Amino acid sequence: MAGTTGTQSHPGEQAAQDPIRLLAVRETPLSVDEIFRAVGDEAAGGTALFVGTVRNHDSGADVDKLGYSCHPTAEAEMRRVAEKVVADFPVRALAAVHRVGDLAVGDLAVVVAVSCPHRGEAFEACRQLIDDLKHEVPIWKHQTFSDGTDEWVGA
Repeated sequence: MAGTTGTQSHPGEQAAQDPIRLLAVRETPLSVDEIFRAVGDEAAGGTALFVGTVRNHDSGADVDKLGYSCHPTAEAEMRRVAEKVVADFPVRALAAVHRVGDLAVGDLAVVVAVSCPHRGEAFEACRQLIDDLKHEVPIWKHQTFSDGTDEWVGA
């Protein structure tokens, strides 16, 4: 497994039986607290959490608003991505929620979290989770710029 060293003899050092605790695509505002609670595990020494927010600019242009939409298979693809992270790291708990619909600058767009026995593994697993989610899950972003132009960005 990536991110592990030596022999892991204690059960807490191994991946949990069902580490995927929460996966969702939602139209409602996201809660960092909900995601953090979902990955709580007594055998985890490290929890890494990533929060993606709507920023006010992109590529030198001012962003007024954006909307996210997704393919009907988005949650199934999120599960596939999560299962790969679980296979690559000793994940105790994992959660990922992405928002769809119209969002304003400052809104939470995505929250992911991973708990592992050690902090390094948690950081690496969380990074892989958000990177793979952004590259592989069919969720598209429609940005509207203050000059009236717009663009689509996505997987």
